Amino acid sequence: MKSNVEKVSNLSRKLNIEIPAAVVQSSFQKVFTGIQRDVEIKGFRKGKAPLNTIKSIYGDRVKQDVVQDLVQKHYAQALEEHKLEPISYPEFEFADPSEDKDFSFSAAFDIRPEIALKKYEGLEVEKEKIDLDPAKVEQVLENIRASRATFEDAKEDRAAKVGDTAVIDFVGYVGGKELENGAGTNHHLELGAKQFIEGFEDGVVGMKKGETKTISLKFPDPYHSADLAGKPVEFKVTLKEIKVKVLPELTEEFVKTLGGPDTLHDLKKTIQEDLEQGEKKRVEDGFKNRMLKTLVKENPVEVPPSLLKEQKASLIEDFKRRMSEQGMGEADFASYVEKWDADFAKTATEMIQSSFLVDAIAKKHDLFAKKEDLDKKFAEYAQQTGIEESRIKEFYGRPEQASRLTYQITEEKVIEFLSKTVKVKEVPAGTFKDEQN
Repeated sequence: MKSNVEKVSNLSRKLNIEIPAAVVQSSFQKVFTGIQRDVEIKGFRKGKAPLNTIKSIYGDRVKQDVVQDLVQKHYAQALEEHKLEPISYPEFEFADPSEDKDFSFSAAFDIRPEIALKKYEGLEVEKEKIDLDPAKVEQVLENIRASRATFEDAKEDRAAKVGDTAVIDFVGYVGGKELENGAGTNHHLELGAKQFIEGFEDGVVGMKKGETKTISLKFPDPYHSADLAGKPVEFKVTLKEIKVKVLPELTEEFVKTLGGPDTLHDLKKTIQEDLEQGEKKRVEDGFKNRMLKTLVKENPVEVPPSLLKEQKASLIEDFKRRMSEQGMGEADFASYVEKWDADFAKTATEMIQSSFLVDAIAKKHDLFAKKEDLDKKFAEYAQQTGIEESRIKEFYGRPEQASRLTYQITEEKVIEFLSKTVKVKEVPAGTFKDEQN
């Protein structure tokens, strides 16, 4: 076997391999002999058909088996010979093999970048202060009351106003034609909740029970349905009823109906604790992500093209799944992905870079996940979910899930290690509230 390596780019290699005809012929012979032993051909006892007969019948079919045999064996040998460790699946190129000729093939792949840890201790990272606004507790209480609200007919003869729930029939028209999926009967519309396109609810405000009105508007641009973006639309609306929301009083008796704490004091305390826990998690998650981004910034790592392509595609697929659940159409999704392509690429790049650095730090300081770490995590999950630990272990016995959990634990250990030396710069609460991690 002869082989050589082409450096396509910093992290891309092409391995060229040539196998002598004698080895190729031996592979053909092995495959044909295997077929001869197993097949039954009319006129011959099983295993006794001449090789020439086998070749005339199965000549074309065996080429695939020969290629697999030759490539599998000699690709591994060539990798070992040149001390190469591919980080992506190879792309093979070859022509059909012939029994009496040399066989050549090539394999293109990316390799792992060399990681030079320059600065990973003493990183400077911003972290929000945790300062929970007491008004948030009251807002949760109001939301609880709203979820248990009842609706009564407005007692006085008056026009609809913001805060009312209007019971309406409506039909939308675009270009004089009825709008598909643009009609409703006995639809309950909370005025001021901005459930419809801008201006619709304003048009209903001021109407009286029994009144019919045409509201002329324009669809926003952009709009989730690209075909309607910016187009004029008319809605014929009939106001059938005006309902008034009635909130329950926040009494001890009402609190007991919620199935949680028995007193208002305990309910407020529980809400406070839940909000604090949620805010602490948001702050810690943001801090962790900024720490990893700082780590990447201080320790530049080149990203293999194949991994970037794969990670970016994974992010886009995940985004598509979430957006489709919210009603985004294919055309709008494609437009969004095109617009934010650079952001997807940047996020994918940072994720890959940080994973390489986490791996390098774990290797240097022996922070890889160990069996006792996994066992501890299994017990933790069992306690959190109430699922038997044996079933959790069974789930994480699958290669993909096991790999994810192992990396997750390793990353947690590296983050803990980095946190011991990090220089924290506190910033006001809420600074990164809208940060997209």
